[in-house]
Amino acid sequence: MSDLIAPSAAPRRSLHPASRASEPSRFDVAWARDEGDVRAAQRLRYAVFVEEMGARLAPPGGAPAGHDIDVFDDFCEHLLVRAPASDDGEPGMVIGTYRVLTPAAARRVGGLYSETEFDLTRLRPLRARMVELGRSCVHPDWRSGGVILALWGALGEFMARNGLETMIGCASVGMRDGGHVAASLWEQLRRTHLASIEWRVRPRLALPVEELRSDLAVEPPPLIKGYLRCGATLLGAPAWDPDFGTADLPLMMRIGDLPARYRRHFLAA
Repeated sequence: MSDLIAPSAAPRRSLHPASRASEPSRFDVAWARDEGDVRAAQRLRYAVFVEEMGARLAPPGGAPAGHDIDVFDDFCEHLLVRAPASDDGEPGMVIGTYRVLTPAAARRVGGLYSETEFDLTRLRPLRARMVELGRSCVHPDWRSGGVILALWGALGEFMARNGLETMIGCASVGMRDGGHVAASLWEQLRRTHLASIEWRVRPRLALPVEELRSDLAVEPPPLIKGYLRCGATLLGAPAWDPDFGTADLPLMMRIGDLPARYRRHFLAA
């Protein structure tokens, strides 16, 4: 799933994301402008990944307690969704986030987070216009779908504004059952959504699917289902992330593959 440059100041921006997205009006959707915004995203990530999901993280020295921080944060654009403002005008809490690593930022940090889990050699022809999405999460009280749609609307605007055409990232599946659901999901999706051979990637620490049950009838998690509806493809077999306790499925979504109805919705700007 998602050693260290702590974001003591706002990251330098290589691109210029929109300051606010139009989806939907009851949320405040914006890109982080300063350290305080980034810290708010990191606190939400800690609450979801560590406190809720049980991830075992190794924060860098000097990192504040209760924050999920790694070396990539200081190089990423951080997209935030806030709950509606209070009656007295106080900004709402951060309830959803994505981080986005642009091609220029990936060169500065020395690579992509996904490369710690997968050999991405075959994606080299795409990298000049490819971003990596990561550390996506939504507060448990706000998982009805609206927050994800708000995030995706802003991401679509960002891609169009900056002439980018490919998004990659990992979709994580919990392994509290030992990995049988993840293995079954891989077996199911490889038949219908596996990318063509020229885009396939290989996990560095593979989930041992051959040792697990892969015949369970499973429903893809809502986030993965949403990606697939938008034309995403599965790039290969899942990696095992022992720190997060998840199986990570590598996904790619290209703007040119968006179905027409999603293209109209997310790229209207």
